[in-house]
Amino acid sequence: MSGNVTGHNPILRMDFPDPDVIFVDGVYYMISTTMHLLPGGQILRSYDLLHWEHASYVFDHLDHTDAQCLAGDQYIYGKGMWAGSLRYHEGTFYVVFVCNDTQKTYLFRSKSIYGPWEKSEIEGFYHDCSLLFDEDGRIYIVYGNRQVYLTELRENLSGPKEGGLHRLILEDSAEARLGYEGSHLYKINGRYYLFLIHSLKERWRRVEACFSADSLEGEFRGGDILNDDMGFRDSGVAQGGIVEGPGGNWRAVLFQDSGAVGRIPVVVPVSWVDGRPVFGIDGKVPHELTLPVSDAAPEEYGRIEETAEDRAKEDPAADGQVPLTGSDDFRYGFEWGDTPSGKSGKEQAPDLLDEAEFRRRFGCFGLRSFWQFNHEPDLDLVFRDEKEGKLWITTDKLCLNLNHARNTLTQRTVYPRDFAEVTVDASRLRDGDCAGLCVLQGDYCWVGVEKKDGRLYEVMYAHTSTEGPWDLSPVKGDLLEERACGENETQIRVRIQVLFEKERDEAACEIFRDGTWQKIGHVHKLRFRLDHFTGARFGLFLYSQKACGGSAGFSEFVKGS
Repeated sequence: MSGNVTGHNPILRMDFPDPDVIFVDGVYYMISTTMHLLPGGQILRSYDLLHWEHASYVFDHLDHTDAQCLAGDQYIYGKGMWAGSLRYHEGTFYVVFVCNDTQKTYLFRSKSIYGPWEKSEIEGFYHDCSLLFDEDGRIYIVYGNRQVYLTELRENLSGPKEGGLHRLILEDSAEARLGYEGSHLYKINGRYYLFLIHSLKERWRRVEACFSADSLEGEFRGGDILNDDMGFRDSGVAQGGIVEGPGGNWRAVLFQDSGAVGRIPVVVPVSWVDGRPVFGIDGKVPHELTLPVSDAAPEEYGRIEETAEDRAKEDPAADGQVPLTGSDDFRYGFEWGDTPSGKSGKEQAPDLLDEAEFRRRFGCFGLRSFWQFNHEPDLDLVFRDEKEGKLWITTDKLCLNLNHARNTLTQRTVYPRDFAEVTVDASRLRDGDCAGLCVLQGDYCWVGVEKKDGRLYEVMYAHTSTEGPWDLSPVKGDLLEERACGENETQIRVRIQVLFEKERDEAACEIFRDGTWQKIGHVHKLRFRLDHFTGARFGLFLYSQKACGGSAGFSEFVKGS
């Protein structure tokens, strides 16, 4: 179909930071930072830049390090996969990114956006990098913070080319609180354009900049091209890629800091005046959008007034759509098993799904694609009971708080309000075990069950960090309220409601009892902190404080927005 669609900024209302977008054969594809969450390198697809659905994950693990596996007290919160560069060149998709925990640069390539993806490394460390395949066959990578470098790569992308071009192309003022970074380099109509993010000198506020040059050996000239907060908390809109869509229309997909919910993408019109890109309308990001729909959109895409999530809410696979968030009864119609790519649950997969489509709908681990684990999971400790419709998590280590709970299963929260509820089966908990539903970020809270001295208690815990912005707090959190469960009561239904408003972000916990939802504890303030560097997420978790081997079951997960 073709035509136009109308909508609003921000386009996704969820945490998808550092976006990079391409347009291939009538389809937009977008990658964003996924950090410590796995599977990682999530790629979305769209036909109009407004309605997005899940397309694929680039990887299910990286290097199996102790920190990536959340072993002991090690972790990679706030690290992991940062700011991927997504490119398409001569029939191959490329994804490049760095991990701050391993200090490596990873390269993935595939003939299909849906994989399989071949992994390799590029020698060196290239912060917030951008790939450029030039018309003469030479390949470059642009990267850096405050000092931005251009380096020519070998033809096989394995590392810097001997004798190749390597130069400092831009340096930001030392007065800027955030120096130039988030590079996105393009060659458009024979000229090179470098888009970057940095902050104002006088205060913290993200702004977008652009510099251009006639050649990669020449001087890059330019400056700030967008300085607007859309009326929200003085949070500037910046960092991301530009893309040419149907009819030669150009758009930028950038993000805005949006408090505890995370960093949310917005679409910005781009026009060209004498070879210079102009962002926005009269220097502002529009709240209302009218965008063309690609001719490649399927016929059923005519229900354009609904989001991809709305269209698939009753059945996550309806019309082939794969939503970005949603409810789950953990009954998929097939049993847990192994596939050639690893443990993913396809032993009895539906006959009509090939391997690529199965992975698109059920991720890399045999769970619906809107789920991500907080770190690399140990699937020997996770079991989905198809008949009962329960997801079971078992522990194999001791820890003191939510941050170190292995195999926590998460999905994004949605702006401006959202909720999640789930039934917790506590019948297999051991003394000292804590299990339930959480809002996972540095200033976390959770509601669920704790077993103490052989008895189960309904509890709410919350934590407000007093550590530095990058430092993960080691403490358990504060017990805000506890209530003894009935003597034979092992099934508890819990709910968390989150609210993200212009001036406040908060969560409230509830227990379902006697036919009604009852508040437990008190409202907890949420904050976006650099310790996690991700937006608030709902999570299903279990951790042990005294003895390993306990299990918790989760069923009838319901999520709204």
